[in-house]
Amino acid sequence: MAIKKLLFLFGILLFNSCSENETIAEPENLQEYITINNGKELDEVIACAASKNDNTSVSYVFYYPITGATNIQYFEAESSLVDKENFELYTPVSLEKQDVFNGYLERFIRNGTSETWCIVTFETEGKLHVSNPIKLKNTTKPTEWTSAVTVNSDSSLMPEFIWEDGSIAENEIYFQVVSTLENDLITGTYTYDKWFQFYKLENVVLNITTVTTPVLNNNDSYNFTMMGVSEDNWVNLVLQKTFIAE
Repeated sequence: MAIKKLLFLFGILLFNSCSENETIAEPENLQEYITINNGKELDEVIACAASKNDNTSVSYVFYYPITGATNIQYFEAESSLVDKENFELYTPVSLEKQDVFNGYLERFIRNGTSETWCIVTFETEGKLHVSNPIKLKNTTKPTEWTSAVTVNSDSSLMPEFIWEDGSIAENEIYFQVVSTLENDLITGTYTYDKWFQFYKLENVVLNITTVTTPVLNNNDSYNFTMMGVSEDNWVNLVLQKTFIAE
């Protein structure tokens, strides 16, 4: 009887040991990842991508990591010819990440000339955030980087920024950032218009500025950055210019 009890206890210990050592398999694709998290509310990620200035073999995939974002991941399809809405075709890829505007935004750095669809995800409490599909067009439509923006300072400390589309006029929305020379973000706004005035919000369709009433200091220098984004979330145009607040 004692031997039977010993074997029974040994079996229980062995079973518990195996259970404790079991690991949940990592999802093989984005659809599996979404299914695993089906108890969470689905939400969005603001994201887009651009090719590096003068180097089409490097792409930057920008995203806005809202407060509390964890488990930030990058998923990629095999090519740009697949069904972008079929999440089974997106597999996780490990890429280097960098802060942008001192961490207010972030970006993945992708090396390679191939073009494809990609998606960014992260989690917050009770939510799984998934971006719209982003089409990488680094070879066929490389991002144009320029400083061709007009700064109108007629209104004191409320400069107006005016620009035109670049060589690829396929932009659906424009993202503007005013930042310090130390790259601290002051304002982040989106417009459908090719102009933005600091800090008027009449034509702003999305605002990711965290300061309630941002202000500029007279005679201080600042940076203006604008991204012209296409319907498939590819950045056709980047404008960067330093200006003095007057």
